[in-house]
Amino acid sequence: MDLATGVLPTASVTVKAATGTLVGVTVTDQYGSALAGSVTADGAWVSTARMRPSTAYTITAKATGPDGTASTTTSTFKTLVPAVTATYAMNYSGDTVGVGMPVDIQFDSSVTRRAYQAAIEKAMRITVTPAQVGSWGWLDNRQLMWRPKNYWLPGSVVRVEAPLTGFQTGDTKWIARGMTGGFTVGSATISYVNIATHQMTVTQGGRTLRVIPVSTGRDQMPYITRSGTKVVIEKQPTVQMDAATAGIPKGSPDYYNEKVDLAIRLTWTGEYIHSAPWSVAAQGNTNVSHGCTNISPTNAQWMYDLTKVGDIVVFTGSSRPFLPTEGIGVWQYSYAQWQQQSALR
Repeated sequence: MDLATGVLPTASVTVKAATGTLVGVTVTDQYGSALAGSVTADGAWVSTARMRPSTAYTITAKATGPDGTASTTTSTFKTLVPAVTATYAMNYSGDTVGVGMPVDIQFDSSVTRRAYQAAIEKAMRITVTPAQVGSWGWLDNRQLMWRPKNYWLPGSVVRVEAPLTGFQTGDTKWIARGMTGGFTVGSATISYVNIATHQMTVTQGGRTLRVIPVSTGRDQMPYITRSGTKVVIEKQPTVQMDAATAGIPKGSPDYYNEKVDLAIRLTWTGEYIHSAPWSVAAQGNTNVSHGCTNISPTNAQWMYDLTKVGDIVVFTGSSRPFLPTEGIGVWQYSYAQWQQQSALR
């Protein structure tokens, strides 16, 4: 292997003594990290981990000859330089989240084959305290998630290992690093929006905290608010909402470009709960929004302060379903359905 180039990250590094006995092997990359390995029954050293792409490695082998003479040999090689170095993120790691937030591993580009998805999923490790039943699944070809069978127990501690160095996401795409992370689960804050009766009931730990009048999307596509179980994606003090991003052109009577305060994001398609002083008269009796859940400034401040990412908001009363990929849609599946999203099934 000495001076070899283009070595696949999945290749096995094997070191043997030509004569005598191998007494020690280290394989280190250009950053000083050691490649894991072990000695086999026949005395050879064999790597047990994948390697980084685009990386130089140095093998240092120590042996003793038949006459007891010690020797040290070094050799070098370089791994494959892929067309694309694949990257990913462990979203919400380090946060305190709501009971609906799944473990969210998001790749910056698609994992193109089911076999690649299966290999990645098989390598993942999760520890949940206290232990809870759950499953990995792919929301789409970029998002690998782990959700419990039911919502998390408040106070749960979730730790995740993603030892993905040297895994493929495409025929010419390789991952260069693994990562670890996790989050803590906070209180069970779950809200229920009844689109037909124009009310939102906010609960925590099963206790009703407040019933809030709302105005949701008008009964006209594409403004109808989606029914389904949504997860809070993020909170923003202010958001500039431009209808052009939703396909409503300037000049249309429905066009708007407004700065909105106290915005709690529920979908990637633009549904928020937010302060709407202009629709207070409609809140509690009429749906007039472009799909968001409008509430008064006072209620919006209270809701914004209460809410954390991962909180659950359940919408009912609409003819338009929330599609799983329109947000963090893992709860749109029954647990049995979610298990089928695994690439290992």
